[in-house]
Amino acid sequence: MKLRSQHWFDNPQNPGMTAMYLERYLNYGLTREELQSGKPIIGIAQTGNDLTPCNRHHVELAKRVRDGITASGGICFEFPVHPIQETGKRPTAGLDRNLAYLGLVETLYGYPLDGVVLTIGCDKTTPALLMAAATVNIPALALSVGPMLNGWEGEKRMGSGTVIWDARKDLAVGEIDNETFMQKVSDAAPSVGYCNSMGTASTMNCLAEALGMQLPGSGAIPAPYRERGQMAYRTGKRIVDMVHEDLKPSDIMTRGAFENAIVVNSAIGGSTNAPIHLNAVASHMGVELDNDDWERLGHTVPLIVDMQPSGKYLAEDFHRAGGIAAVICTLLENNVLPAPDALCANGRTMEDVYVDVPITNTDVIRPFGTPLKPKAGFLNLTGNLWDSAIMKTSVISDGFRARYLSTEGDPEAFEGRAIVFDGPEHYHDTLDDPALGIDETCILVMRGAGPIGYPGGAEVVNMQPPAALIARGITELPCIGDGRQSGTSGSPSILNVAPEAAAMGGLAILKTNDILRVDLAQRRVDVLLDDTELDRRRADLVAAGNFAYPADQTPWQQIQRNLINQFDKGAVLSNAPDFQRIAQTKDIPRDNH
Repeated sequence: MKLRSQHWFDNPQNPGMTAMYLERYLNYGLTREELQSGKPIIGIAQTGNDLTPCNRHHVELAKRVRDGITASGGICFEFPVHPIQETGKRPTAGLDRNLAYLGLVETLYGYPLDGVVLTIGCDKTTPALLMAAATVNIPALALSVGPMLNGWEGEKRMGSGTVIWDARKDLAVGEIDNETFMQKVSDAAPSVGYCNSMGTASTMNCLAEALGMQLPGSGAIPAPYRERGQMAYRTGKRIVDMVHEDLKPSDIMTRGAFENAIVVNSAIGGSTNAPIHLNAVASHMGVELDNDDWERLGHTVPLIVDMQPSGKYLAEDFHRAGGIAAVICTLLENNVLPAPDALCANGRTMEDVYVDVPITNTDVIRPFGTPLKPKAGFLNLTGNLWDSAIMKTSVISDGFRARYLSTEGDPEAFEGRAIVFDGPEHYHDTLDDPALGIDETCILVMRGAGPIGYPGGAEVVNMQPPAALIARGITELPCIGDGRQSGTSGSPSILNVAPEAAAMGGLAILKTNDILRVDLAQRRVDVLLDDTELDRRRADLVAAGNFAYPADQTPWQQIQRNLINQFDKGAVLSNAPDFQRIAQTKDIPRDNH
């Protein structure tokens, strides 16, 4: 098999260009013998940098990846990836997933690379890199940076991210001051790595293993553990073999692999951002996947991982209890993994690899027969305001269920008065305004927060009740939004509403004091207005110039807004899925001189 890199460095049909390519790559010490030896050239797609603290440990891990590549007879080219830090980028890191994807596609396709190690970690890093690997389809292997160590407050575990949503309620009613709030949040993040709760980062890194795109056992190792560096070395060794075997993402990320990931997501209590990102990766891989699949395959799967925000433990506990490997083994033993014959990155099937992996702490990873909750997956809700919205059932608390989902004769439904906020600024400025009359019968609605409206789609549907209600012991209200919610949040919100208000979805014509009916049994949310009134409101909004949202601030915001699909479609660029497996379906790029 002729390697891609040989078209650059060993092309007898065009010696002039071969010389030009070789000449510049020799100037820091590489030799012609190396570059023309037929050794695979492996890229390290480096996401570790100072702007992405969750991924920064990859700067160190990459050294061990390089060692593994060299040990297996490969040559390493390390290169940067556009930074994506969920907690650092304004207006939202949602802008950057597709931008990083585009940049990585160009790098993997246009440079002399035979395979790539994808350094994944912070929320959107993982899907961005998997999307690019799917599009180009050269051998690719992901390496997670790993979660942080447990955060502590005395003897109490504090999960990064999760502690913010809990502590800000105490701050709102004066139980803690600002300094205490800042210190609690800081103490929840004690080491290198991404969120130590089952937020979007832990979810997506676990699902990368469930998809088969990480080496078995690597998805949950904490970042500071020695095993993380050892796994980096093994990853470097394995990617060279994958090039020789021509084992590509299309061989691994099959329809069955995505179905496996959906089931695993329910079992671990994964983030509501997972459907957006996995639907996006599937779209670039050419696999049909939608939110109906998430409910059909995942809703009845039990929650067996007791981890914040759905439970009480954290990532370090999860790893020590057996990690994602023990979860997959448990699902296989109970015949609920849809595709046990799906391939792993080591070339073997799931059922061959994940055998006899013990659960070493049954408080953290429950036996299948005694789960935390018997049904833990997402519901896909529709109605007269939108086509699709996701609700995470594993975080429905006993108190929420008693207040809203236990009406005699209609146990899975409730009605409430809508309080509509046009963006998070409006919410923060007016939440405690007595004129709104917010009480326990209200439903908080956030709009203008989707992929077009924000832009990028922001995690701003983490809404809490007014301070007066919190003081009365009412710590959560039903919430609906066309934006996202942090994966570290335990609120059972209705999220990712599509189409969003900025795309003239039904939230655009909703008004404060409208009555909403939420019926989980029927999988519907409806505003209790007749079609005539809805049509009148829509016509009025069109006449007024459609739903207003902030102007573009950068060229990329404008480009993405013009191309982006809605959350239920993965929020991908509308033209991007037209380009699939381009290393096979498109010619080698033309010479540059």
